[in-house]
Amino acid sequence: MWLPQLHLMRVISVKSQGYSIATDISGPMTVNGPERGSLMVQCVYNSGWETYLKWWCRGATWYGCKILVKTTGSEQEVKRDRVSIKDNQKNHTFTVTMEDLMQTDADTYWCGIERTGTDLGVTVQVIIDPAPVTPEETSNSPTLTGHHLDKSGWDVPRAGTAAPGGRPLLCRPDPAADQNLPTKGYHEALLLCPG
Repeated sequence: MWLPQLHLMRVISVKSQGYSIATDISGPMTVNGPERGSLMVQCVYNSGWETYLKWWCRGATWYGCKILVKTTGSEQEVKRDRVSIKDNQKNHTFTVTMEDLMQTDADTYWCGIERTGTDLGVTVQVIIDPAPVTPEETSNSPTLTGHHLDKSGWDVPRAGTAAPGGRPLLCRPDPAADQNLPTKGYHEALLLCPG
């Protein structure tokens, strides 16, 4: 009766050198992508799984994850919302692309292969790196006319002044206004802000 135990071992994930492995399928443990950009995840599978359906699932638990996109058993790309998947059966890989990334996309995902019984799958942690504020974003924002330096010397904008998306408004002090100000403590200064 060793066969059922070996069968169970094929779906157990282990971590090795930056890759999640479930013997017949592997993928990167973590992938980073820039906010508003895109990322690609390449998952590798063993020979014999070429025509099986491959999927990309979101959720920390195996049984609670939601399949976002699934192949059709061919090499044709399938796209759903901001996510696509494409199987390369010759190279035994499938690639998932996530576009227009948002901070809320950061989560645990799974590369998987659908089969009778329990599917094969490995986890991939997706991390979204914050995007820098661009001049276009701040040009439509309110203009900040003063700031305070906290005890560490950092600018502390007044409440209610933020760039689109809730990011802090980035301004630089007016050099002419700062010439006559003390170097320590709390004080107000004029700032030059886009808009």
